[in-house]
Amino acid sequence: MSNFVVSARKYRPALFEEVVGQEHVSKTLKNALKSDHLAHAFLFCGPRGVGKTTCARILAKILNCQNRTSDFEACGTCQSCRAFQDNASFNIYELDAASNNSVEDIRALVEQVRFPPQNGKYKIYIIDEVHMLSQGAFNAFLKTLEEPPPYAIFILATTEKHKILPTILSRCQIFDFRRIQIIDIVRHLQQICVKEGIEADEDALHIIAQKADGGLRDALSIFDRIVSFTSGRKMTYEDVISNLNVLDYDYYFRIIDALLTENMSQTVLIFDDILRKGFEADLFVGGLAEHVRNILMCKDEQTLRLMEVSDALMERYRQQAALAPMAFLLTTLNLANDCDINYKSARNKNLHVEMTLIKMAFTQRAVALASGPPLAILEENLGEKKTAELTSEIVQNTDNQIFIKKEAVITAVEEKKILPIAPAPKGTPSLDDLYDQVEKEQEAEKQYKEPPTEEAMREAWSEYVGSLNSPMIKSSFSRMVLNYLVGSNITVSVSSASVAGTMNDEKSTFLSFIEQRFGQAIQMEIIVNPELFPDEPKSQKPLNPIEKKKIMLETYPILSELETRFSLKSEG
Repeated sequence: MSNFVVSARKYRPALFEEVVGQEHVSKTLKNALKSDHLAHAFLFCGPRGVGKTTCARILAKILNCQNRTSDFEACGTCQSCRAFQDNASFNIYELDAASNNSVEDIRALVEQVRFPPQNGKYKIYIIDEVHMLSQGAFNAFLKTLEEPPPYAIFILATTEKHKILPTILSRCQIFDFRRIQIIDIVRHLQQICVKEGIEADEDALHIIAQKADGGLRDALSIFDRIVSFTSGRKMTYEDVISNLNVLDYDYYFRIIDALLTENMSQTVLIFDDILRKGFEADLFVGGLAEHVRNILMCKDEQTLRLMEVSDALMERYRQQAALAPMAFLLTTLNLANDCDINYKSARNKNLHVEMTLIKMAFTQRAVALASGPPLAILEENLGEKKTAELTSEIVQNTDNQIFIKKEAVITAVEEKKILPIAPAPKGTPSLDDLYDQVEKEQEAEKQYKEPPTEEAMREAWSEYVGSLNSPMIKSSFSRMVLNYLVGSNITVSVSSASVAGTMNDEKSTFLSFIEQRFGQAIQMEIIVNPELFPDEPKSQKPLNPIEKKKIMLETYPILSELETRFSLKSEG
């Protein structure tokens, strides 16, 4: 008989530090052991294959270890540890609640709890799939679980916490196990490859990790299958996708390239090739939506951490993200989502997907149409003079085509019955043209974002002051001192709080002017310095109402007559 042991058993962690992706559980349990604040009942819950039973066995092993290490791990050499490793420990009991779920089974367990351990300090009971216990079994277990003997510790494990009675949950210390991240699974598989002398592509391991859906046990089972398939050869990406029936991501890159160049025929042919290889259309639609989502994540450096792909694949996503406009990606993702929602109700499913792909092929033109009819169509139907009268407001889209706002030409369009349809492009752009355009835009963006010089900033300041209409505001600006350090913020020194108030009112408008001028957002700080203009006359003390009245009567004597005639009374 073969001595082969599956990887899930062969590489099952024996220490907490070897547990993959559950550091929050390992750290908490080790700290509890260190401080001797250990609960009498634990509930480990989470998806399948994430380490619940493994952590339960590690904890049980440590509890009875006679020579714990300095970091509170089991030594692996004492009598208790050796008995555990040989499955001969009398102090650790494992019960499968899926097949032992009756009241009698729990009563037998309760009877065993009455007897203290012969060797060791604790008797540990590990009950797997505890949610499978019957209602009566749960009730029979309640009292013992709440008040066990000091030497008894219960570790319950389940994949469906919601099926467990609240009375059981309240008696346990609950640990929620997470799905293991793809990057953690890939690292663990790489370590196994090194130990086994197996050569594997990183992309191949990523596919295995994605297929495992957060379960390390599933990943190791798939890994064993691929190793058998390759028969000792190098584990390649092609081997994995052919064995797991996974659609090659290269198809999605080719689809997006064809959509960006409005190559409808190529798009439909690629989809037909996918169907001929035996893949279902709904699998393709879901994969396409995921692909577009990944391109969107590459648009921003902050969302790159959400990409769980290899470095080589990440670079391909970056390149395609540079070519694809944001409006195209959002519209394509929305179309893919609608296609997925309506797929089951479609009678001709393949045609349903093909129609979606055809819409995607003309997404960019549809986005352009949303801005209004092209200028060329208006001039052709209305004449240059009439068009010029209507084109007081124009907008420019990403393709550098000028379009008129719909509101400005709606009447003329209705009168002349002009159809707001963009003319077909003279030639389909190639990917090389798109790459050239991206390079030019990136170069222009670099120049655009260079910090303005001090001279340029002062010129902008003078231009802004000259554009002001209010003489009072202009006068206030003349009593300000601008200090600007290239690449840093602006500091404006003013002589009084009133001038500072004027500057505060104009601050947002001025900063918008600067941002539009130089393409950069500049911050501004306003500092009040009364000694800034020593020759400037100081403001007098504010007058009280009596002093104001006296001055008014001296200036306008008729006010005294009005006060007498109408018997007006005022202070003073």
